[in-house]
Amino acid sequence: MKLTEKMSYLQGLIDGLEIDASTKEGKALIQMSEVMSELVLYVEDLQSQVDELTELCDILDEDLGAVEDDFYEDMDCEECEGDCDSCDNDDDWDDDEFDFDDEDDELYEITCPTCGDTILLDEGMIEEGSINCPNCDELLEFDYDDLTIEDFEGKDEEPEKK
Repeated sequence: MKLTEKMSYLQGLIDGLEIDASTKEGKALIQMSEVMSELVLYVEDLQSQVDELTELCDILDEDLGAVEDDFYEDMDCEECEGDCDSCDNDDDWDDDEFDFDDEDDELYEITCPTCGDTILLDEGMIEEGSINCPNCDELLEFDYDDLTIEDFEGKDEEPEKK
């Protein structure tokens, strides 16, 4: 029996008692009945919202699974299609290495000179000084000690016309 059905039954019982609304007890019982009716409607509304959100989460989970399958499919071993224990493709991608939880971090895009793979890095990864390319395992080193602010300023601006 649903909560709304139980409340309707209880409301019928209260109505059948012919409670005198002029007494203190009668006023209290009628008020409690009205409050309970409102609570039942509120709970029903919350339950429908929870059901809708659960359905949306299931859809998002399926979509994310498809994206993960597509993403990790690109990293599978070409010889065995990722089904063997001899290759270490799963070890190439360490989830802790690519932790972009902090949305305030600025990301930098670099291209590996060996394989041409594009890699996203945050400041912490660059400050470490080097990283192995996840595609070809080439050691990429970052040395920005000799750079000046002028190297970064005006990069996107057009040259001045004289």
